[in-house]
Amino acid sequence: MSAKKSIAISGAGLVGSLAAIYLRKRGYDVTVFERRHDMRRSGAEGGRSINLALSNRGIRALEEVGLADELKKVAIPMHGRMMHDKQGKLNSFAYGKEGQFINSVSRSGLNIVLMNEAERIGVQFRFDQRIQKVDFVKTQLFVEGKSGESFDLIIGADGAFSAVRGSFQFTDRFDYEQNYIDHGYKELHIPPGANGSFQLEKNYLHIWPRESFMMIALPNPDGSFTCTLFFPFDGNPSFDVLKTNADVEKFFEETFPDARKLMPTLLEDFNTNPTSSLVTIKCYPWVRNNTLLIGDAAHGIVPFYGQGMNAGFEDCRILNDLLSQHNDNWTTVLPEFQQLRKPDADAIAQLALDNFIEMRDLVADADFLLRKKIEGKLYELFPDKWIPLYPMVTFMDNMRYSDALRTGQKQKLIMDEVMKTPNLENTWQQLNFPAIVNQLTAAS
Repeated sequence: MSAKKSIAISGAGLVGSLAAIYLRKRGYDVTVFERRHDMRRSGAEGGRSINLALSNRGIRALEEVGLADELKKVAIPMHGRMMHDKQGKLNSFAYGKEGQFINSVSRSGLNIVLMNEAERIGVQFRFDQRIQKVDFVKTQLFVEGKSGESFDLIIGADGAFSAVRGSFQFTDRFDYEQNYIDHGYKELHIPPGANGSFQLEKNYLHIWPRESFMMIALPNPDGSFTCTLFFPFDGNPSFDVLKTNADVEKFFEETFPDARKLMPTLLEDFNTNPTSSLVTIKCYPWVRNNTLLIGDAAHGIVPFYGQGMNAGFEDCRILNDLLSQHNDNWTTVLPEFQQLRKPDADAIAQLALDNFIEMRDLVADADFLLRKKIEGKLYELFPDKWIPLYPMVTFMDNMRYSDALRTGQKQKLIMDEVMKTPNLENTWQQLNFPAIVNQLTAAS
């Protein structure tokens, strides 16, 4: 029998709903509080989705709760990046080896599947419930307009602007930092073509890299693409200077001409959808008595590695693993969980920021593309010894983010030296690949 019986989860989003499923399956009474309406009845909030890239870490958690196969049916595999230059010329490279891919999924569609499954197995959802504070001594949750309700455990899975974490911030020796990047994002749309056809290559994540900013597009099952413009708030160009429809038209026709032709609702989308900010959030500790933070509430990251949801799902899986290892002894599990996950949360936060630079600047750079070719050859020749950073993070769900970051840093130093080789663009296939790999082994 579980040592603690009643659990409150703040947040009915992706991580909160998955955590609820895991814990209900362990025999706990789980109640989920959500400040918004039930999206299954009122519809999802528009313009803020940033279609999600579901990869191995997230799939592994979904497999454990029996939902992976259902979600794979509505996911679209993306085997690599497809870059679009200003002339509309295309250039692609794979994310990993043959058969390795990430999946484009709808945030709201995935959330609905998780909520439905949680309810089916007995989780109680309470919508339109705005959390005001947590009493860590009494393990009480206070909802706006109501007296405190006691639970055996409270989990804050309520996102980057967590109300539960807000109560942590009034406690002693709680470290907290948030860092906004200079870019915001706006969601746009490419509709399906005739008979529901895809107007861009279906099985790619499309990127329009433009040095200081970029646009991406992810495929949807109906043949459409969800586009996201990542763009500075200030300066020139920026959201601040695109003040009129004429400004927007001119900018897109000059900067993304091939995409503009496929976006009949551009002006409507640009004017209607919100311009949203992007923030990295770090805090510690994640535990106060019997209250725990997980997912974005503990470690909010920018979306440029496609790992925010996957990292949150991995939180749920690892928490469940620790409960199994320690026979649901939460006194042991809670401190071990935060000590184990904090280095990995910091690592993926750094990786996500680094990848923004790669996506917007470097994918159009000849030296960068040559570096990727060489790393791809190393991966092909020595698949167990040289695994490029992206496959390590995305496909190796048994590798910690912190270990991937450390290995990636060693690889970068080695490749920096390789890239100094004279006339490399013409001679790279004659490199001493075993010697390069041996440097990594020696560095380890």
